[in-house]
Amino acid sequence: MTERVDVIVVGGGHNGLVCAAYLAAAGRKVLVLEARDRVGGAALTEEFHPGFRNSVYSYSISLLHPKVMADLDLAAHGLEVLERPAGTLSMLDGDHLQLTREDRQVHEELARFSRRDAERIGAFEAEISEVAMALRTLAMEAPPNFGGGWRDALALLKGGNALRKLDSRHQMVLGELMTRSLGDHLDAWFESEALKGLFGFEGIIGNFRDPYDAGTAYVLLHHAFGEVNGKAGAWGIARGGMGAISDAMAGAARARGVRIETEAPVAKILVENGAACGVVTEDGREFRAPAIAANVHPQLLLTRLLDAESLEPDDRRRIDAYRSHSATLRMNVALSELPRFTSMTGRDDFHFLGAIEFSPSLGYLQDAYRDARDRGWARRPVISMQIPSTQDDSLAPPGGHVASLFCQHFNRHLPDGRSWDEVREEVADVVIDTIDAHAPNFRASVVGRQIKTPLDIERDLGMVGGDIFHGALHLDQFYSMRPIPGHAGYRMPTKGVYLCGSGAHPGGGVSGLPGHNAARVILRDH
Repeated sequence: MTERVDVIVVGGGHNGLVCAAYLAAAGRKVLVLEARDRVGGAALTEEFHPGFRNSVYSYSISLLHPKVMADLDLAAHGLEVLERPAGTLSMLDGDHLQLTREDRQVHEELARFSRRDAERIGAFEAEISEVAMALRTLAMEAPPNFGGGWRDALALLKGGNALRKLDSRHQMVLGELMTRSLGDHLDAWFESEALKGLFGFEGIIGNFRDPYDAGTAYVLLHHAFGEVNGKAGAWGIARGGMGAISDAMAGAARARGVRIETEAPVAKILVENGAACGVVTEDGREFRAPAIAANVHPQLLLTRLLDAESLEPDDRRRIDAYRSHSATLRMNVALSELPRFTSMTGRDDFHFLGAIEFSPSLGYLQDAYRDARDRGWARRPVISMQIPSTQDDSLAPPGGHVASLFCQHFNRHLPDGRSWDEVREEVADVVIDTIDAHAPNFRASVVGRQIKTPLDIERDLGMVGGDIFHGALHLDQFYSMRPIPGHAGYRMPTKGVYLCGSGAHPGGGVSGLPGHNAARVILRDH
């Protein structure tokens, strides 16, 4: 017999689980269908080398919204978030820039490079934080659609009110950050290449652009939304890896009555009389519901799960042209010992409790982008390293460690018709060598590695082009333009179909907000 429920959630990634939990808490009968053998999507922990476990894709916590954490009571379901206390260590040629969370240390360290920058850093960070907090309010609401009805007018009014709370100076700053290039914005503030390179990394995370392209400054704001344990702008890790987040969310959903099926890939969304009425899985089973929440990439939703021919010509053209290419490569490495950075000789190991960045200047970022655009990948890649086993000893055997390597830029399209499967080991060696140039024991300490190229990310997770954000976070794919104009408020062109994944507002990252916001819209409609 065909099973009937109130809502079917397609995809058990973290946003799908959040959406399902909120719907079930409101009394709806919810079924989650996940294609893989486990839930979590990109928030996943696994053993990648005997005795060594780590987060496979996403690896750090900041954007996970405190309201989502509280509403789902994730702590009661086992989630423990550990703050990364050490700040950031940026590796330079023969030197380093180390910024902790102590104002005096930051001032003294920056003064080594520029006294003017040391005096300006506080004002810069306060300005970014103020504007980011205003945009965070918008992240909690469905954006208005162009030419929409009274609900869209109300959403527009709410958004305007949130931004009007900014004083005139910060409104001007917002205008600059939404239109300016990352490079121009940092040049206007600072003179030290080391500091500009460090902030530049924040602006090119998952953003395959030259740092001097207009509009690239916005991503600085996107990564300033977060907090950890009540501390704004802080970053942390989940004890047990990012899979602990998904496990807690799945536990919260099940406690509210959600049924979750894994190894149940959906082949098609069923439509009758212009409205969704259910789904059919690849093994031929049929489930019925008047509402379908899709935690999948918007291109897959609108052109595969739904009949692309049913789209209006303008919608079809726009979704076909949707840009999805974060140029990201992820690696996990099992280590026999901690890296010994030449420039840190004689210092304690406190810096391993934070992020270690290989992004020494804006020029370095430009070279990495141009290399990847023209040759497939950066010969000197941008790398962010974290070693979570320094806080969570469950991830590695005694004496060993695991390192998360988040790397830019690696083009989804390789020249000369080559495949990422052909060059994966060669490219991984480039990443290892880049770190080894600063820590000469690094290559010899690697006892195992896990490589996730853009092609792997697409195949594993359905993220088209390997885009970690389910679509580039550029201004024409942001807010009322995300994923395409006219369908920004989570409602898709087919009645009863909703987008609850990172391809919807406010975009990618482990925030839970697309799932939270989509659930509210579904409850209003049903």
